[in-house]
Amino acid sequence: MTAFWLFLCILSFAIWVYLLIARGGFWLARERNDGNAPAPAVWPSVTAVVPARDEADVVARTVGSLLKQDYPGPFRIVLVDDQSTDGTARIARSLDSGARLAVVDGAPHPQGWTGKLWAVSQGVAHANSIAPSDYLWLTDADIAHTPDNLRRLVARAENSHLVLVSEMAKLHCRTLTERFLIPAFVFFFDMLYPFAWVNDPRRNMAAAAGGSMLARRDALEAAGGIDAIRHEIIDDCALARLMKRQGGIWLGLTEMAESIRPYTSMGEVRGMVARSAYAQLQYSPIVLAGTVVGMFVLYAVPPLATLDIEGPAGIAGALAWLAMAVSFQPMLRFYRLSPLWGFALPAIGLVYTAFTLDSALQFWSGRGGMWKGRAQAMTKA
Repeated sequence: MTAFWLFLCILSFAIWVYLLIARGGFWLARERNDGNAPAPAVWPSVTAVVPARDEADVVARTVGSLLKQDYPGPFRIVLVDDQSTDGTARIARSLDSGARLAVVDGAPHPQGWTGKLWAVSQGVAHANSIAPSDYLWLTDADIAHTPDNLRRLVARAENSHLVLVSEMAKLHCRTLTERFLIPAFVFFFDMLYPFAWVNDPRRNMAAAAGGSMLARRDALEAAGGIDAIRHEIIDDCALARLMKRQGGIWLGLTEMAESIRPYTSMGEVRGMVARSAYAQLQYSPIVLAGTVVGMFVLYAVPPLATLDIEGPAGIAGALAWLAMAVSFQPMLRFYRLSPLWGFALPAIGLVYTAFTLDSALQFWSGRGGMWKGRAQAMTKA
């Protein structure tokens, strides 16, 4: 048992060393949408498509931020009210009496579609029926943007000839629960999909952040359109895989887009994670079991071994814990949190393991992909 425990400690430390030096530098959080690319000679046309379901508490601020964009080219907004019951459409319509904003009453989504993608599909169809734009800006109804954000996104896309530019909106992070869980959510996503590898055209890895995605319309149509991913729970990464077959894509962190919806309890974060965690594992019990074991080795073994600091296992465990804490520092700085949160990563990792198990339990009970009252996971991946 002692030899096996030492093996686990050394294995954990070795994995963290690998993550630090050979996983695309994911932990450095270097990919940022905070630079100014040269302005294109001609600013292309853009239509923002906003799916909204029961967003009355945030829609005035988020759509208001779209109406305030200082974009020099043609720009329109289509909001699709996805069967809301709280007056979302009424509030949205009150924001603009001109021609920039169209509010579309969404139809009930048909079988085989997730609710959000059905709303997006209707928004794209409406936009194309009026005047097809060069770009479609798919942005969530709880994301607020700085006035220059669209201009920066388009400049990046035009200068680098990209078919998809996506930014990880800065998530709400003020309460104790949010400080404990939210930076790690982005950290784990970047670990799973290193942004540098996503942005490398030589690699097949593709990912996107659904809160803000600027897509070339012609490339999206060539890839099969929204219909091609209509059943996907993790729709943003599915879209990225489609689009990378058409050309270059880019994903990075940003402070130009902010999620304004707070997570007031651990249960709300659990719901966000559980909606898609088991889908990420391809609904496989075997992959789930391997993930749980892997999370135990990565996050539980180091602090447990540190209790045995006098032995080799304890030294390896302490080094693994230190490497873990160091890897979390750039993301903590991005969220302006104390570096001491780095030493809480073992506990945070185990909480996310529990969320993943809950995601599987929800799927097995017929409530997979639960979001805003809809169970959206398909019975097959």
